[in-house]
Amino acid sequence: MTCWQQRALLALWSLGLCSGASANLTFSGTLNEPPPCTIDAGNTIEVDFGDVGIKRVDGVKYRRGVGYTISCGADTLPWQLKLSVNGTATAYDRSAVQTSVPALGIRIYQNNLPFQLNTPLDISLSSPPVLEVVPVKQPGATLLPARFAAVATLLAEYE
Repeated sequence: MTCWQQRALLALWSLGLCSGASANLTFSGTLNEPPPCTIDAGNTIEVDFGDVGIKRVDGVKYRRGVGYTISCGADTLPWQLKLSVNGTATAYDRSAVQTSVPALGIRIYQNNLPFQLNTPLDISLSSPPVLEVVPVKQPGATLLPARFAAVATLLAEYE
């Protein structure tokens, strides 16, 4: 018998020793959508700073709380709730929303820490963070008298 024939015979014999086993696999599941959330029943949250002295904008004076409530539908899964403030940041502060006055922004705080815009933060529905806002000016800028406004979106969503 040649070496090649011996190898073929050995391969056939070893196949006979291994008994084949197979099983079917099935996969299933349910796709779920996270429950919807609303902030202040979908109403606009307004913070009025009133009259602001152009020489008194220092990132401390005029600090105001942002009152809000978050309501979410019943959740059946352990979803992670995220909160973000989405808007246009100033060039000098990633936690400040640009206002209609180029050198003026509104810095946002969450639990006394700067809240970077457009960055989701993990939160708990039972204890959402305390939000505060304060006017800030671009370093070295001189503010002139003018009306100002800024707009941002407060977003709560499950992930």
